[in-house]
Amino acid sequence: MISADLGGRAVLVTGGASGIGLAAVELFARCGASVAMNHLADDPRGPQAIARFTADGLKVVAAPGNVARPGEAETMVAQAIDRLGRLDILINNAATPGTTHPIDFTDLEAMTEDFWQTILTTNLLGPFRCSKAAAVALKAARGAIVNTASVAGLGFQGSSMAYGAGKAALINLTVSLARALAPEVRVNAVAPGLVDTPWTRPWPEEAKRNTVDRTLLRRPARPEEIAEAMLFLAAGAAYITGETLAVRGGLF
Repeated sequence: MISADLGGRAVLVTGGASGIGLAAVELFARCGASVAMNHLADDPRGPQAIARFTADGLKVVAAPGNVARPGEAETMVAQAIDRLGRLDILINNAATPGTTHPIDFTDLEAMTEDFWQTILTTNLLGPFRCSKAAAVALKAARGAIVNTASVAGLGFQGSSMAYGAGKAALINLTVSLARALAPEVRVNAVAPGLVDTPWTRPWPEEAKRNTVDRTLLRRPARPEEIAEAMLFLAAGAAYITGETLAVRGGLF
């Protein structure tokens, strides 16, 4: 696992209760940062993880809230900054596939208005809301934003047509935010391939195997490997902004 000295830095990770977000919370905290873990208010995994981290001597505080809800997202960010005292890094990781299994692109009937709304308000508008709310604090700290995109936004088939379109839009938003917040704040994204998380474990084994067979490293990524890419973009990479780093194990 890579490391960095983040003593004195403050980090907000959205969607931090499981998977990639949880791995990011732990990695940034073990590097010495004070971390606010955003999670849904009714998700017990958030408080449980925070209790475990604090017992281990890590500086992690709760930042409950739903980034899909306008107003609630901004309030969550403001409260997190107040608790941390500053903000150096924002990890926009909160997202949803809106489904427990991949939806074939030919199934247009499954792409209902409600499904699109769920995907876009969480996966696209959520990162925008949080970035906008954090902009002043991040500019003051000359900080960084890292968005969690997906290879689905780069033309690979993801969990659904709507999910891929939303992640493609997030990649575009990453460039736009980099322009809007420059030169004080760098904005980049990671685009994971298949990752072994609670999202993907229920997927059909055949679907996962087809992806692994097209991946040069012949396995899914571990959440902590995506977190390492986030750390690189947030704490190093001082001359990189507006970019999307594909972390896909050679998926082709």
